[in-house]
Amino acid sequence: MIKGANVGLSALSENAESIVVSLGWSSPDGDGDADVSVLLLGESGKVRSNEDFFFYNNPAAADGSVQLLGQTPSENVNEDRIQLDLSAVPPDVCRVVVSASRHQRAEFGKLENLRLTLCDADGEGILGFSITDAKTESAFVFGEIYRREDEWKFRAVGQGYDTGLAGLATDFGIEIDEDDDQEADTPTPSADTLAPSPDSSAVPEPRIPQTAETAAPPAVEKGAAPAPLPPAAPARRLRTAKRKVTLPKEPKKSLAENDTWRGARLFPAASLKSDREREARATSVLLSVMAQVPEFGRRLTAGFGAPSGRMETFTEVPLPHGETPKRPDGVIRVERAGKLWTALVETKTNGNPLKDEQIQDYMDIAARRGYEAVITLSNDVALEGSPLVNVKIDGRRKHKVALRHLSWAEVAHQAHMLIRHEGVRQEPHAWLLQEFLHYLQHENSGCHGFQNMGPAWVPVRKGIDEETLCQGDERATQVVESWERLIRQVCLRLGGELGDKVMPVQRTKRGTDPQSRRSELADRLCQDGRLNAEIRIDGTVGVLAVTADLRTGRLRTSIEIPAPEQGYPLTWVKRLMRQLSEAPADLHVQTLLDGTVAGPRGTLEKLRPEPGDLLPKESAQITGFRLSLSKSMGSTRGNAESSFIRSVDAAVDRFHSTVVTHLTKPGPSRQKAPGASPAPH
Repeated sequence: MIKGANVGLSALSENAESIVVSLGWSSPDGDGDADVSVLLLGESGKVRSNEDFFFYNNPAAADGSVQLLGQTPSENVNEDRIQLDLSAVPPDVCRVVVSASRHQRAEFGKLENLRLTLCDADGEGILGFSITDAKTESAFVFGEIYRREDEWKFRAVGQGYDTGLAGLATDFGIEIDEDDDQEADTPTPSADTLAPSPDSSAVPEPRIPQTAETAAPPAVEKGAAPAPLPPAAPARRLRTAKRKVTLPKEPKKSLAENDTWRGARLFPAASLKSDREREARATSVLLSVMAQVPEFGRRLTAGFGAPSGRMETFTEVPLPHGETPKRPDGVIRVERAGKLWTALVETKTNGNPLKDEQIQDYMDIAARRGYEAVITLSNDVALEGSPLVNVKIDGRRKHKVALRHLSWAEVAHQAHMLIRHEGVRQEPHAWLLQEFLHYLQHENSGCHGFQNMGPAWVPVRKGIDEETLCQGDERATQVVESWERLIRQVCLRLGGELGDKVMPVQRTKRGTDPQSRRSELADRLCQDGRLNAEIRIDGTVGVLAVTADLRTGRLRTSIEIPAPEQGYPLTWVKRLMRQLSEAPADLHVQTLLDGTVAGPRGTLEKLRPEPGDLLPKESAQITGFRLSLSKSMGSTRGNAESSFIRSVDAAVDRFHSTVVTHLTKPGPSRQKAPGASPAPH
């Protein structure tokens, strides 16, 4: 998009109500610090109150409409992401302003590649906007999302302020307490003063006055001097000073004599014997950590519509239900401004399934008592279009209770993101999260995420091997669903380890029903015997592809990288060999050519001494290179060492760590024609 342009989001995607806005930039000198912020504006063009300003000290909205997801730095490139649920934005909010600011009035002109990208609920990018004219501005409005005739539209703004975050916020009606290390200048917008959205009816209004609470004067006796009125309470003002973030320290050298000494754990799991014990222990540990570590509790409940406030958690609470009271595994209560938000929690561990009747009872109890949600927690990973795994609720019972699902893999992912990459504000909280992760990873906890391909796995494999599996077989669809859950869990685990956004890629037409898509993939499985998936990892040169060939029993991981557009083909392949100096010798490399002709190929072991073997003999244009590794896959459906799930995890980890992380993106320019003379130096 170009500056000033606008577009309706519904025209770009059918899943544009829940979106992720990413602000990105790069810094040649490595000093690329900038912070995102979001403002919700009413018809006046001002915030309704200071609560409508979301930044590093106020990262999430109580109604779940706004959540700052944090920054993901990678070398000199930075990206900060914002989750927006437009369906939850209050009706009196007309505009959602997306901005960024630099600390201590540093200039945006010193950053490069300023850009905004917007992804829909499926993770697909639907628009982008680059800012190329930044100069002395220390705060920038990248874009805004606004209502127009019951439709959300996006406008590319790209206008800045010379007065930093405080100046930007003040201009939209926020009352700011200037930081001690900032100058209290009168905030004024830069020459590019913000204008109302095109085809918008918003008009400027006077600044919102400060509110004051006054008490009625007390009664006085006749002849007595009137008592002085109490002073008006000052309006609540925001501070833009960053709260201190305490990251976990590096562990000290152990005092143990040898590796057989095991450290004492806050949450021991070795003594757990039964499924009931595992469920009770896991629920209590999780809920207690959520209540004690605000960042973690908020991260897990924000997506369920919980407000940001004081949280308390409970276990084994008896609740009336007919003649026999029910005891949900847990209860979460959040208080904000005197109002309570309540969710019942039902937990399963060790791969045990959720029970329809039990969940229905909790839904009915929650509806009668005015609770807001029922949260199920198990090893299964929810799929798009299938929010719960194998749970059916009576749709005839109409009540306003949200039914949400959380997997143990997602719980571990959020804990990893906080303690490894984003940090928490108190060191004891970081230690508490680390202990919680130790508990989840213990072999006896039962909280290991998706770990079984299901009962259809063995007959489908046998049917493919014997060529008796027919299209339309429901068992093939079940295997495709299990495969999709496995890939989503791989993304969660890898994203938690890297601190980057890792998402499965689904190449289907927009608007395709998820179940129809899975049925089509199941028919392909019956036809060619292969399961295919693609994984997009932020900051990598391409998309990581995974193929499980059930006929040959082989797993293939691969990536395609585009050819540089500058230089000479022999230089390209030599550079590629240098990047792959530590890659496995059995890595397969193939040259991709323009058209249908197959390019030269070979293993890295043979190509290292002779990289020129990758060049085509004829003058065909090289478009890129495909790198791939192949290994035997596990056969069993469970989570044993020889299982299919373990083999997929191992294959993705090996390919990413030994190949993908060493690749760099080629620079832009144009390929020189074969045989062209080199340019003079």
